[in-house]
This record gives sequence, C-alpha cells and structure tokens, in this order.
Amino acid sequence: MTHPDYQIVQLASLGTAFDEALADKYRVLALWNDACATEKLAAATDASLVITSVRKGLSRESIGHLPALRAVCSWGVGYETLDTEAMAERGIVVSNTPEILDDCVADLAWALLLTAARRTNIGDRYVKTGQWKTIGAFPLSTRVWGKRLGIVGLGRIGLAIAQRGTGFNMQVRYHNRRERPDSPFTFEPSLLKLAEWADFLVLACPGGPRTHHIVDAAVIRALGAKGILVNIARGTVVDEQALVAALENGEVGGAGLDVLEREPAVPEPFLHMDQVALMPHVGSATHETRHDMSRLVFDNAVSFLESGRLLTPIKE
Repeated sequence: MTHPDYQIVQLASLGTAFDEALADKYRVLALWNDACATEKLAAATDASLVITSVRKGLSRESIGHLPALRAVCSWGVGYETLDTEAMAERGIVVSNTPEILDDCVADLAWALLLTAARRTNIGDRYVKTGQWKTIGAFPLSTRVWGKRLGIVGLGRIGLAIAQRGTGFNMQVRYHNRRERPDSPFTFEPSLLKLAEWADFLVLACPGGPRTHHIVDAAVIRALGAKGILVNIARGTVVDEQALVAALENGEVGGAGLDVLEREPAVPEPFLHMDQVALMPHVGSATHETRHDMSRLVFDNAVSFLESGRLLTPIKE
C-alpha cells in the first residue's frame, strides 16, 4: 500500500471548518481520533509540520518518526507537553496561541475568586433547593473590594488578572522569575512572603518541572485561615495533598480551582467542601476564544508552509 506525501500530521482537531479547510489545501494525515496514532506516524516521513495541542503534546519518540519535520503548531498557550528540547536539537520551530486567550482566562480567574469569596455557588444551590426561607439567614461571606491580591506569574494572563484587580481597588503584588520593570505593580521576590501578605493568591504561572509544587504546604499555610487560593495555571503547580489537608484543618480559607493535579480525577474531599469552587479546566472555553485560537493555529500552519515563517513562535 502506498501513502501520499503528507505535508501535515494533525494530532489535534481545530474544529470541523478549519479541519476541512486544512484538508482542502494540504495533504493531511489526521490522527486526533486514532488510538494507533504513534504507529501511523511512520506513514508521514515527508511531513514537514505537525499540528497538536497542549493536551495532545508531542514527544521525542513521535518526533523521531518524522525525519522531515520542521515546524510544530500547537493549540493552546502552554507548551510543557511538547518536547522542545528534542525540537531544538533538530532546529524545529514551534508556535502556540498567545494573547488570544488571556482575557478569557483572566475572567475565569476572577469568576473563581468571586465565587470562593462570596459563596455564589453555595448561594445558588441554597436558593434552588428551597433552603431560602428567611432573608438574612445565609452565612456571611468575604469582601473582595479593597483587599490584597497576590499573583504568581505576571505574564500576559497574570497582568490581565492584576489589571482587573485595580477595578476592585485592590493592592496588587506579584512573584515572578524576574522583576518586570514595565509593570506598575510591586514585585515580591519571595513566594512565601507574597502568600503571607495576600488575601487572595492567584496562580498564573507556566506548568512543567520548574514550577512543580511551588505552592507547597508552607506557602498554603502562609496564605492563612482567611486566605483564598485561585489556580488557573496548571494543577501541578500546587501540592494538592497539602491543599486538601490545609482546607480540612482550617489553615486556609478556600480555593477556586480550574485545574487539578491529576485531572480529570478530583480529590474526594473537594466534593464535600463548600469553601472550594471547581471548574473543569475551561479557562479559554468560550465560543469566541476557541474560534480565534483555531484560526491562529491554521494561520501559523499556512504561513510556515507558504513562507517558512511562524506568526507566533514560542518564546522561552
């Protein structure tokens, strides 16, 4: 059996319209629903481009099956699931979808912050289940306006979260790998000290080995019994067992989590904690943002195959 000279290996769908447009324009090996995708990469020895996503990733092994590979276009802003070291060794360039999803993810961070503080998820259930019998009986919640907002990771998303904090008249400080001189916000070089200072600690840093469990038991305890942790970064940033223990012991006030360490697995204690607000990793999941992300992956692929240049190459 002979195979066409594939130009693209597609490991992640961009949605029906973009998938069809891609297949009309190029010779595409579509593997996103194929359980034998790795084995079938051998059919694409001429492919110069891979389309993938942060969830699908691209391993060194898969890269080894593609001798003609020159570029990878990834759907999503994170790239910790892509073996960028293996790509760099072969001079393979990589793009992601930055900026497009920043505001949607920042919006969700604030939705979780407000939910955990003002208990809107509990209030919704309280009303819908007929528990609301008397005005004023619902428990008091935590004020957000005027409080102290700590942000871990002042990249584009972290900055969008911080800017929203100014609308709530909040003091804002951030912890980063390095200080940002262009930022109007206060840099705190110690994550532990930032947690001690903050009323709300929002995680917006990259995932991967460098940030694995940087929010450990000490940081969680430093946030304190009234503090609220919000994570829209990666579940691996938080020591989840330490967070569960701190919540059970009243050492931290609450949490709003869009990501979990072993998602979609949910720690059983979270299911019974009113002080924890959960979402199923949907920071960018709006119709508008998902369309724009797919469009950018498509445009990156076309740009590279037509001109040899990516529109949004990743920046380490």
